[in-house]
Amino acid sequence: MAEQRTGRQTPTQSVVIPYTKTKGPEAVRLYNKNNRACHDWQQLQIYDIMAADENGLWLHMKYGLAVPRRNGKNEVVIMRELWGLTHDEKIMHTAHRTTTSHSAWERLIAALERAGYHEGTDFKSTAQKGLETITMLIEGGGSIQFRTRSSKGGLGEGYDLLIIDEAQEYTTDQESALQYVVTDSSNPQTIMTGTPPTAVSVGTVFTGFRNDVFAKEKDGGWAEWSVEKLYPVSDMDMEDLKELWYEVNPSLGLTLTVRSLADESRKEEIDYCIQRLGLWLLHNQKSAISRVEWEELQPAKAPKLQKRLFAAIKYGKDGTNVALSVSVRTKDDLKFVECIDCRSVRDGNGWIIDFLKRMKPEKIVIDGQAGQTNLAKELKENHVKNVLLPTVKEVISAAGAFEQAIFSRDICHMGQPSLTQAVGNCEHRMIGSSGGFGYKTIKEGVEIAILESVMLAFWACNESKEKKVQRINY
Repeated sequence: MAEQRTGRQTPTQSVVIPYTKTKGPEAVRLYNKNNRACHDWQQLQIYDIMAADENGLWLHMKYGLAVPRRNGKNEVVIMRELWGLTHDEKIMHTAHRTTTSHSAWERLIAALERAGYHEGTDFKSTAQKGLETITMLIEGGGSIQFRTRSSKGGLGEGYDLLIIDEAQEYTTDQESALQYVVTDSSNPQTIMTGTPPTAVSVGTVFTGFRNDVFAKEKDGGWAEWSVEKLYPVSDMDMEDLKELWYEVNPSLGLTLTVRSLADESRKEEIDYCIQRLGLWLLHNQKSAISRVEWEELQPAKAPKLQKRLFAAIKYGKDGTNVALSVSVRTKDDLKFVECIDCRSVRDGNGWIIDFLKRMKPEKIVIDGQAGQTNLAKELKENHVKNVLLPTVKEVISAAGAFEQAIFSRDICHMGQPSLTQAVGNCEHRMIGSSGGFGYKTIKEGVEIAILESVMLAFWACNESKEKKVQRINY
């Protein structure tokens, strides 16, 4: 019989302080007593998390773990908490939602009971939602409190271990309140677990810690299972999609099944890539694109452009202005973007039509209810072809691809002041119900249609296939 395939057991990216000693085996033995043998990837993580120096102090005072949903990262936390409860640690477990912290309390009680501990004799608990506790009654036993996070939670209390569940929602205000609760411990540790942030995630601390650890600006540990780019998952062949699943879902073939993943909807591609494939978009989706990041994409001299031009027109949400932008591939296969003009809708569509008739773009994208239908009709009357009115799904895909291209430095521009101003004063606005986003301005007087027209022009160019010249040799 062929051996059953399982997901990748080692992280796709990780930072671990080198160590020779770890208390991980103790935690694994305790966990395995509850008839739930941990997976190899979970064992590797608890070994890294519980790495210690020659004095028994944690090497990773902070550790971040990001794994796609339903893979069992909570079991790693349970292993760490079981060890702490039997080694006189005082623990605080926090979550974004009350239901999540309550579920964590229920899981830990079940694990204690499976490991042979009995409530009333070995431990006691309180079940009040939002104020759950477990206190060990055995010699050397510790305690744990479960709380929903707030900007004031934890102040004035001291703990040895701080668990940040749903870390993608962990805000700087909450960190300010909680980071000092482990300061008085002689051997403190903070563990953050979660998934990459979506467009509706409010937290920035998890992403910031990840960036700092990778940049070696902070000591700490980090492990993640993730893809490096946005995939068109709704159109992908199932066999290609399976390869991605096995790469970034370590419990696939163990507790996750291909059948269950195949049943998940892939219509919202960005949200799917984040939550199932572990995709990290540019920093945090709630954050604006910084002016510095944008200016770094400007080359020292004008790039050499290819011939195929792509255009996009965006009517502003308030119906006041309309922007026209273009994108074209460079000889280095970057996507050059530029805003041609942004005018009042009172000026009519003549200037747009004249430009498009003269330049004959390969594709013309028109977005914005304020005028897309009328412009499309006028273009048809003027025999201008290759017009696309994008769906909501396509606009969401364009925004995600645009930010990913900024992160991967796949875009270039020549530093237009109006475009730089729009980019440097934008933030995300939610589109749809599954993590999609567009842009809105955070500064009065800045026309965001300039940025969104550039985004759509880039998307049209990026989605195009290069025409290959057929050569025939005799």
